[in-house]
Amino acid sequence: MWTYHHDLLARPVPRYTSYPTAAQFHDGVGADHLAARLEALDREEDMSLYIHIPYCHDICWYCGCNTGAANRSQRLVAYVMALEQEIAAMAQRLGGRGRVRRIAFGGGSPNSLPLVDFIRLLQQILLCFDAHQAEISVELDPRRLDGQWISAMGAVGVDRVNLGVQTFAPHVQTRIGRVQPLDMVERAVEQLHGAGIATGFDLMYGLPGQGLDDLAATIEAGIRLNPARVALFGYAHMPHLLPRQRRIDVSGMPDIAARFDMAATGYRMLTEAGYVAVGFDHFARPGDGLALALGEGRLRRNFQGFTDDPAEVLIGLGASAISQFPDLIVQNEKRAGIWRQLVEDEKLSAVRGTVRTADDRERGRIIEALLCRGEADAGLCPMPDLSRFEELGLVEVAQKRMALTPQALPYARSIAACFDAWLQPAEKRFSHAV
Repeated sequence: MWTYHHDLLARPVPRYTSYPTAAQFHDGVGADHLAARLEALDREEDMSLYIHIPYCHDICWYCGCNTGAANRSQRLVAYVMALEQEIAAMAQRLGGRGRVRRIAFGGGSPNSLPLVDFIRLLQQILLCFDAHQAEISVELDPRRLDGQWISAMGAVGVDRVNLGVQTFAPHVQTRIGRVQPLDMVERAVEQLHGAGIATGFDLMYGLPGQGLDDLAATIEAGIRLNPARVALFGYAHMPHLLPRQRRIDVSGMPDIAARFDMAATGYRMLTEAGYVAVGFDHFARPGDGLALALGEGRLRRNFQGFTDDPAEVLIGLGASAISQFPDLIVQNEKRAGIWRQLVEDEKLSAVRGTVRTADDRERGRIIEALLCRGEADAGLCPMPDLSRFEELGLVEVAQKRMALTPQALPYARSIAACFDAWLQPAEKRFSHAV
């Protein structure tokens, strides 16, 4: 189905959930920049809220998220209290400007919190913001999900949840420190569907000890459970950046050629089962919002991956959460204790980020268009050398317009990276393109 070109996949490239990427964040951009953008926000501006819960009861060895162990109840209590304070302070700064259309809880695992605290946070948002018509989504750990949580989410109007499944192969689960039996996920999905909540799965390929048959069996089981969305990510093994990954036995780690076969197998199985391929690693049922956005040319990309969220303004709340404006990306303090002190001192917690220049915005537009729509007009941006991709039939270029061919999907990030003015030749902070 796809042709493997090793040389095009050898160079690590970003996932481009923003441009510039987080690698370009610095401490010369922070609270003052965020304050200015909040002050200038239009009253009718649509915006989204992202609430970060940096805790998990069980820390998975593969995970690259900013999360710590939820092993002390007082730690969680203090975090929730500070988050309530930050929500109220942010709403006060906005003074009624902006209309919240999306609310996303992520982490970590939001269900590492006691259920009562999750409800408190959602009630605080609805009390402080114009958000009663907002779509609500929550990232969840199936290992800590019970009927009480599911019933409560249905009652408060949660629209969508995403379950961190990763793999159903027991021997692979053991290798990555995340054991969750298939029947556990089956029960959760059945209850979620019964509560009227749409589900999505995160799956992974390229895991240690994972073979092609393991991946195929996981996808087959996932298809049977009929999630509305599936994200199929390639595992990024970077122990030099993520110390917890040093616990993983790397013997039997699939090489790039095997990863390519896994990505191709996942694409084939999911599309043959009726899912629409959305970008290079998302899949959605035809009636899902992601598939509709793709068909209507409205697909976007942000820190949560491919999305049908049209808002240009994203407000991040909680430690390490990222806020985004057309010309600014800024991140809150990562360390929960220091973040909490900033909030308690009634300060904005943003401490690093980047101001997007006109050139950044133009290149970001091209990269997003290539990844979301498979075509772009280079506009005022100088055309890079795409001859290698043209020779292989992966991209068609006519003057300054580019269109990716169907064979180009596994190389989309590599092609988009040609427009990245920040990417260094020997970059080690990013994962392989497949």
